[in-house]
Amino acid sequence: MNIPRKWREQFPFALIEPQTIGESGADVFRLRGGERGDLFLKSEPIGPLEELAGEIERLRWLQQCYVPGPTVLDVLSENHRRWLLMSAVPGRDLASAGHLSALEVIAIVANALRTLHQIPVTRCPFDHSLEQRIAVASQRVRAGEVDETDFDDERLGRTAADVFAELLSTRPSTHDLVVTHGDACLPNFMAEGNRFSGFIDCGRLGVSDRYQDLALAARSIARNCGPEWVAPFFDQYGVKPDEQRIAFYCLLDELF
Repeated sequence: MNIPRKWREQFPFALIEPQTIGESGADVFRLRGGERGDLFLKSEPIGPLEELAGEIERLRWLQQCYVPGPTVLDVLSENHRRWLLMSAVPGRDLASAGHLSALEVIAIVANALRTLHQIPVTRCPFDHSLEQRIAVASQRVRAGEVDETDFDDERLGRTAADVFAELLSTRPSTHDLVVTHGDACLPNFMAEGNRFSGFIDCGRLGVSDRYQDLALAARSIARNCGPEWVAPFFDQYGVKPDEQRIAFYCLLDELF
């Protein structure tokens, strides 16, 4: 993929490496060898279901709240694509931080989420409410944007429309609104040494039920650390797990 001409001229000798971790629909590249150290490029086609424009707004807002994450350095639109140039967050993501024990991983995730969830919802301008997410999920199903081959094992072979119908029938009545990351899987938490260094992939950040984050974090911990670490994660965070909401928000995630 050709990166914008402005940045090709600005970083003529940089090595550009595609990044494959994560399941975002955007293209992500690490830019190595620039005068400012490693940087990241992120790109997405401009369209009604894109998330990159919203992520740019969210990254700038997180900086105002002193929540660590990438710094927006430049934004461009070129060839019907939106482009973001941002700083690198120091350290490694928690899905590939092999130097950390499972106990250290769950402590980092629990503490980072608890800190984010303590930001007053009145300060957050981004709506990640269930009504909004269900509406977007419906759009994605109708547009054929849901990857049915990437469903969790227990749902493989089902259609997106079938999963969406189950989603509507299992909608929880309990909501505890906080500022959520929106995609709180281990690859989206960075750690330098054994300390949390920032959130990445913040395009779905907004006010939502805290289980939007807790459910996806618990699923990711089970996969990466082992299911026996899910209960200690909830202990570290400080709530008793709500199995219904965990199942619901994992189901919702299938459609994104």
